[in-house]
Amino acid sequence: MIIKPMIRSSICINAHPVGCAKETDRQIAYVKSQKAKRQIKSAAEGGKGPKTVLVLGCSTGYGLASRISAAFEYGADTIGVSFEKQPTESRGGTPGWYNNMAFDRAAAKEGIKSITLNLDAFADETRQAVIDEVKKWGKTFDLVVYSLASPVRVDPDTKTMYRSVIKPQGKTYSGTTVDMMTGKMSTASAEPATEEEVKNTIKVMGGEDWERWMKALSEAGVLSRGVRTVAYSYIGPALSHPIYRDGTIGAAKKDLEATALRLNDKLKAELEGAAFVSENKGLVTRSSAVIPIISLYLSIMFKVMKAKGTHEGCIEQMERLFAERLYTGANSEAGIPDTDSEHRIRIDDWELDPETQKEIARRMDMVTEENLPELADMAGYQHDFLAINGFDIEGVDYEKDVERMDVID
Repeated sequence: MIIKPMIRSSICINAHPVGCAKETDRQIAYVKSQKAKRQIKSAAEGGKGPKTVLVLGCSTGYGLASRISAAFEYGADTIGVSFEKQPTESRGGTPGWYNNMAFDRAAAKEGIKSITLNLDAFADETRQAVIDEVKKWGKTFDLVVYSLASPVRVDPDTKTMYRSVIKPQGKTYSGTTVDMMTGKMSTASAEPATEEEVKNTIKVMGGEDWERWMKALSEAGVLSRGVRTVAYSYIGPALSHPIYRDGTIGAAKKDLEATALRLNDKLKAELEGAAFVSENKGLVTRSSAVIPIISLYLSIMFKVMKAKGTHEGCIEQMERLFAERLYTGANSEAGIPDTDSEHRIRIDDWELDPETQKEIARRMDMVTEENLPELADMAGYQHDFLAINGFDIEGVDYEKDVERMDVID
């Protein structure tokens, strides 16, 4: 069959197996080149970077990029957890399924141990499966990456299902949005969340589950002395705060940041460890296209940052996080990263550079459909949107018949 992107309401609902694998391989190649450039020694070469890593939410975005950085720059063995739709011979799976297949294939070729568990990361049974697996390896985790992004979570204790929403708090928010496939601009609005929706979003995307993971791993004795754990968040510019930082998602992220402080105190006291939230750069996700103002902001940001030479995708950002924040000691030993006044790692520094934001704001004020191609990087935004699902990837023949949907060759 010939596979073309199927886009519904600014969301791509299918994936190309070969494209997903090719994009994962590209990220691996980038990390290998950075390893050589930075002269980083892997674990097998005597390096002191991460050696056994758990990545929760390992299949796409920052989670996948973190796993790639740990494995192919530092030589770490990894256990990844994600919940993906498995393909059949004739029906496609989710992009993350193919990304995981490509990662595990590449790791095996390099002699790097990896296992990917296709399980609900919110479930206690999954925690036990991870604990059992790492005990089989006879190892303990020296890094735990928490990169879950899900619309739904079932509380393990009460079995209550909670759903997250992306809404403002207090009042309706309206902003200009752009259709990345057509360039058409329009005004989109989001009604304010109810108190219950805010609480539910915190239950899904806040720090409760991260804390539960670290408690389970600690009690099982599978955390190394000096262990690091990091979760990911986003602050963004002031213009997006009403819908994001001050909205329901922001409330959840603030809870995540508060959790990091508690975990940091606990890990420091018990294992000489540390916990951090890394505030990352804005990027294209499967949901960002439907959030008012975000798609327009990102497309303009891409244009400005590419001109300045500071633009990063997921893999560039995570490689920099590992090499320039987390593992800065002698021979890539875990260092003490610089943090802001709230104990947050700021890898969003290039996005929120004052001069960069000033230029973005200038363009946001004057952008129209007519000058959009001049002021914004719609082609780059569109590429990233499609690439998440394995489309628009260099070196892939999209006119070639795909005989099976359950392989990545």
